[in-house]
Amino acid sequence: MKNKLSIVRLNTKYCDYLRKFDNKVPYNYGEKELRPFVGVLFKVNNCMYFAPLSSPKPKHLKIKSKLDFLKLDGGKLGAINFNNMLPVTEQNIIKIDLNKECITKSEEKYINLLKEQLFWLNRNDKKLFERAKKLYDKYLNGSLEQNIAKRCCNFKLLEEKSKEYNN
Repeated sequence: MKNKLSIVRLNTKYCDYLRKFDNKVPYNYGEKELRPFVGVLFKVNNCMYFAPLSSPKPKHLKIKSKLDFLKLDGGKLGAINFNNMLPVTEQNIIKIDLNKECITKSEEKYINLLKEQLFWLNRNDKKLFERAKKLYDKYLNGSLEQNIAKRCCNFKLLEEKSKEYNN
């Protein structure tokens, strides 16, 4: 049976800790407290990774997908940013209940978007896994285009720091 992808949030303190070692770790607070920093959870080289999702924006319809950036449904459902994927463990994630009762119309709209994104991601999981693995491998072996490498988190360093944080 195929593993289903899931959408989660990350613990803010965990992100703050990782940012001490890599300034490319995205911020997880400020304006986004109302719209939490969410992403998709999957494995790369036996390590669980979180890749942040972006809500749909008009620019997503024009931007081309690249190795580190995948448009969801041609950009209509947003995008996934592989360059900012972070190693995580169960202790660092906060599960999102996509079946919870919504209080406001905007909350309902956002939960529906997350459901649509998750449905698309699960239908296209092979593309997601291949892209994440290829980016990870090219980053580690130094064969990644320089302009993409500059945007990427330091995956190996963050894996080490993640283990330290969780111990």
